[in-house]
Amino acid sequence: MNAPLSTSSRKVKDFAAKLGLEIHVRAMPQSTRTAEEAAAACDCDVAQIVKSLVFQGAASGTPYLLLVSGKNRVDQDGVAHSIGEALTRPDARIVRDWTGFAIGGIPPFGHDRPMKTFIDPDLLAHDIVWAAAGTPHAVFSVEPKALAKAVEAVAIAMS
Repeated sequence: MNAPLSTSSRKVKDFAAKLGLEIHVRAMPQSTRTAEEAAAACDCDVAQIVKSLVFQGAASGTPYLLLVSGKNRVDQDGVAHSIGEALTRPDARIVRDWTGFAIGGIPPFGHDRPMKTFIDPDLLAHDIVWAAAGTPHAVFSVEPKALAKAVEAVAIAMS
């Protein structure tokens, strides 16, 4: 029997429905905070894990969401060149204020503040990817092209 969903995970599930994405949120007994932990919990390759990383435009203060394959590290200078401005990493409090979620559980949508979203083309090579569902112990699977379309993500090289 599945445990009831947390408030944060219900928010993610409800927002997915508004986007036209049918997802099944899985509450996990173990942590899914890191890409490696999530891959182990989901029994998938780390490349299939969606890391939802929040950056801030250094000059504009604009929040940006990067959906990155779990196998990749962000080339901040390369991404900044693609976006058109230098990037900084906001602190955890700012990220929570913008998204409504704690780091380690940030989903690819459903945030308190809209953010321009970019997706790693490496994610689009998979049939299914796994993303955080609002907490460091909840995930959902989704077809990455459907996710990209639903959140209007622009594909750019991340690493």
